[in-house]
Amino acid sequence: MRIKALLVTAAAAMLVVSGCGGKQVQDAPAGAGQACEASDGRLTIATGNTGGVYYVLGGGLAQLISNNTKLRATAAETGASVQNIQQLVAGDYDIAFTLADTAADAVQGKDSFAGQPQKIQALARIYPNSTQVVVRADSGINSVADMRGKRISTGSPKSGTEVIANRVLSAAGLNPDTDIQAQRLALGKAVDGMKSGTVDGLFWSGGLPTPEITDLTTSLGGAVKFIDITPQLPGLKQISEVYETSTIPAATYKLPADVPTVVVPNLLVVRDDFPANNACAITKLLFDKRADLEQVHPSAKEITKENAVKTDPVPLHPGAQQALGG
Repeated sequence: MRIKALLVTAAAAMLVVSGCGGKQVQDAPAGAGQACEASDGRLTIATGNTGGVYYVLGGGLAQLISNNTKLRATAAETGASVQNIQQLVAGDYDIAFTLADTAADAVQGKDSFAGQPQKIQALARIYPNSTQVVVRADSGINSVADMRGKRISTGSPKSGTEVIANRVLSAAGLNPDTDIQAQRLALGKAVDGMKSGTVDGLFWSGGLPTPEITDLTTSLGGAVKFIDITPQLPGLKQISEVYETSTIPAATYKLPADVPTVVVPNLLVVRDDFPANNACAITKLLFDKRADLEQVHPSAKEITKENAVKTDPVPLHPGAQQALGG
């Protein structure tokens, strides 16, 4: 049985997934100085692909909120960052997971949000996403530049993975629209394509470990390999300072050696009219009950108060500031 299926089965009791949006009760205005206690009501959390950490951790967060506050929260599978912010602002969701680079574009009205700055604020910076670029060993790909003419999955449409994939390709001198055979696939379908040989390589931006990548490396072993994309970091930093270097430890996927890569932080974001009391209660819960989230996924260990306030250029919600002592 695939690893994703095992994880989803194990987490089923903790995960309530809904494809429908919902509105939280707005009985306390946004702003500082509110009581740090959640209102009665319900809210929805936009997560990501079922094979990713957003989905698993978002389900855990929804259960945490439902078990410890008056709110009833559900988590929804989505295409991830860009779509999450668009639908958050539209009122389909109340909280959203997003990559920091996508959120920065949103508040600045750039790229996917060109000319339309989005009124979002952050509850917290959470764990970092590692950019994971995996190719078939027989594909002839040893660097990003070698992807020219190859069948490459750049992630789901309107996802944070697609944003960073296109930026990495551009930094390597490739036009994502014409120089590769772009496959805009959700992670599960990209992994299936790698297994069948219809996809030569994939980009994925996610926490460590990502269940679907574990499935891929376990199933194919030495028939796949990771690509070092750190040579593209200078080009990425010209776009946004949020990008940093890090490594994928060999033990994560039982690799021959650590893999250098580029990471970008994740944020939990809300609309700027999200009630301050709810923002405070949820942000406080994130740290008071972090050990519970660590049981859902180990990436929660990287959520710290020190980093939580580092959300620039996305403003920190006043309720979150209250919870974090700011």
